[in-house]
Amino acid sequence: MPFIENNSMIYWDHNSTTPCAPEVVEAMREFWNEEFGNPSSSHIMGHRSAVAIQRAREQVADLANVFPPEIVFTSGATESNNLLFLGILLSPSTERKRIVVSSIEHKSVLEPAYLLKGYGYEIVKLPVDRRGETKVDAAKKLITPETLIVSVQAANNEIGTLQPVADLAEIAHENGAYFHTDAAQMFGKLPLDVQAVNCDFASFSAHKMYGPKGIGALFVRGGPRRWPWAHPFLGGGQESDLRPGTSNVSAIVGFGAACRLANDFLKENSAYLYQLSEKFIRELKVVEPQVIIINEINSSLPGTLSIIFPGIPADLLIAHCQEICISRASACNGAIGASHVISEVLQNSCLEESVVRVSFGRDSSPDDFGAFFRILKKIRSGV
Repeated sequence: MPFIENNSMIYWDHNSTTPCAPEVVEAMREFWNEEFGNPSSSHIMGHRSAVAIQRAREQVADLANVFPPEIVFTSGATESNNLLFLGILLSPSTERKRIVVSSIEHKSVLEPAYLLKGYGYEIVKLPVDRRGETKVDAAKKLITPETLIVSVQAANNEIGTLQPVADLAEIAHENGAYFHTDAAQMFGKLPLDVQAVNCDFASFSAHKMYGPKGIGALFVRGGPRRWPWAHPFLGGGQESDLRPGTSNVSAIVGFGAACRLANDFLKENSAYLYQLSEKFIRELKVVEPQVIIINEINSSLPGTLSIIFPGIPADLLIAHCQEICISRASACNGAIGASHVISEVLQNSCLEESVVRVSFGRDSSPDDFGAFFRILKKIRSGV
């Protein structure tokens, strides 16, 4: 599929965000200033916008293998995650006061979860192993009949490690708890069958999968009518009263188009990115024999590499990569200091400050490897 990124830069930060695919931009275009009707309006222009939203809802649902009414559009996975925990916070007190999350969750899960701690809830963190995979044996002990909800991401945003979410969902349900997964990084990159995982809630974002920023969704099993908690937002009743507010029609249409593209090219794109990662590591180890790869390719997101360059501070390497976009960790963590994910995985190792994330996209090319390797050689030689 033809795809063009900014030719002046080498962009290896696709876990942070992706450019909109041309097909997505084209699908959105008419809803910017031609089909601008409010989908809640009863006239013909409003109806056409409502039809476009329904079509997009079906496209998102198809990629997740859920029913369209179970998809609630939000501004992104961060809002979806917050919606979940705020709903719990505003609900009448429950006997279940235990909330279980993995220790390497995105901040949009960890921070609202810890907000509940101030209101009498117990927050329990599931440990991870050296690769960043949640320990299922520990989960069997920590998820108890007192647990209200378990939230573990489908794939880690910083190191790419895939999580055993189906196993964890089963443990949660055996204890009568709900299960939620933040699937922002995995959705559109690898097959995600929400029915097979058997989760009760799942969060998605469009901009991680070549869709627009500012749009995402929350999967609610059974749809909003089965929502078990209070509604944190009040307003005009859009999205079945769970997320009211005038619908962002163009962005929703773009999200749907991105899901359709992902469905069409999922196997092709993931296979290419796995091959690209393997080639990169092989060539990198020739240039940097002491390099350490934190994650394992076959059990990680395609194209995601968490790399330790011993003796080279990540900030120094990034500063030298003026035309190569790589990152220390999640963009949401800011630029300073090691992230909580790296600290949990490396256990306060002195190597934390030397970790960088490389996340390739479908238009990344091995032709760009040489530019990065030359920078490494210059740093090592002190030039």
